[in-house]
Amino acid sequence: MRTDSDPRTYDVVLYGASGFVGRQTAAYFSRHPQVKALGVKWALGGRSADKLKAVRSDCGASKAGIVVAEAHDAAAMDALARDASVVLSTAGPFALYGSELVAACVRHGTHYVDITGETPWVRGLIDQHHQDARRNGARIIPMCGFDSIPSDLSALLAQEAMKTQFGQACSLVKVAFSLRGGFNGGTLASMFNILASGQTQAVANPFLLNPDGTVPASPECHADPVGPRHDADFAAWLGPFIMSQVNTRVVRRSAALLGYADDFFYQEYLRLGKGPGAAMAATALSAGSIASQAALRLAPLRKLAQKLAPPPGAGPSEASMDGGSFRAQWVGLGASGQRVNGVIADQGDPGNRATTKMLCESALALALQLDDLPGGRGHGGLLTPASGLGNVLVQRLRVAGMQLTISSPQA
Repeated sequence: MRTDSDPRTYDVVLYGASGFVGRQTAAYFSRHPQVKALGVKWALGGRSADKLKAVRSDCGASKAGIVVAEAHDAAAMDALARDASVVLSTAGPFALYGSELVAACVRHGTHYVDITGETPWVRGLIDQHHQDARRNGARIIPMCGFDSIPSDLSALLAQEAMKTQFGQACSLVKVAFSLRGGFNGGTLASMFNILASGQTQAVANPFLLNPDGTVPASPECHADPVGPRHDADFAAWLGPFIMSQVNTRVVRRSAALLGYADDFFYQEYLRLGKGPGAAMAATALSAGSIASQAALRLAPLRKLAQKLAPPPGAGPSEASMDGGSFRAQWVGLGASGQRVNGVIADQGDPGNRATTKMLCESALALALQLDDLPGGRGHGGLLTPASGLGNVLVQRLRVAGMQLTISSPQA
């Protein structure tokens, strides 16, 4: 376990900094007011010194360090983790390039955040490292981007609003997403890797990430939505949300770790709008989701899709990312019918601009506000954004310009 007498060379190391999202994290860090004002010591990490130096030059961060380390080199990962208080990683697919780095962070009591959406890989991390991370006080927090911070914080805010306004636990939370944005090559590469590795059955498990002994007796009622529905709480037609197979697993782990209601229920959807046109769109989306998932399980079609997709390191244009946005409208219900609701929203492409903001603020929460985080300084384990960062992250994101609001009480 790291102690105050065990100083590190860097407060934060950004690993994978020469990739598409990695370059954005470097730019975000270079202009962050706290990084400058507080003298945060940070470095760019990756396997190519030349590429890392180019990124450092592009973002004008002449004082940032350079750490050359190949993802499969256990000794190099050990050295990186030993020198860092916090590691931020954007180097995916994480099942291919992330395991040695996480293991090194656990060994050295180094805190860790990333942007993976690879739930089977995270399940493996839980099985291998949760207990050791607890003993070492290392907060290992995957999924700190659009996968899955808006979902996890929506459920957390709903819980807190229900307790504050009505004095009871929130038994049900649902979220309807609206978004505009694109995919980058790294995200798609991670998805293709999961499909190619034959892990679709694990992905489909609604409680894949839950601690042992916390799966309900009837898990089938928590299955992912596949059809269209009209929801009166949102006054809209809803369809299946492609990211719900990631986000709902994270929220359910948070519910178990933080002790939400015993019968807690969480689900999320894509909001299509009102009227007959939205109903048709929801129906078409549902049918298309089923067909595309079936098609991508076939190796020839999957290989064709990979050829057509942007490669790792590529992504939307700057203008496209600036023009993106997301809105997560959430509703929480109490056992006696009490209702709370709110919104998490931001401007900018959710998978890139918003993800960069969420990831960097998560890393800075660990680097600068460790004593204020849930559980205090010595708390560790394979955690979630809500259980590992909690309201510190909520406040940081608000300061960074993200909307996180709770509406007035509704009985």
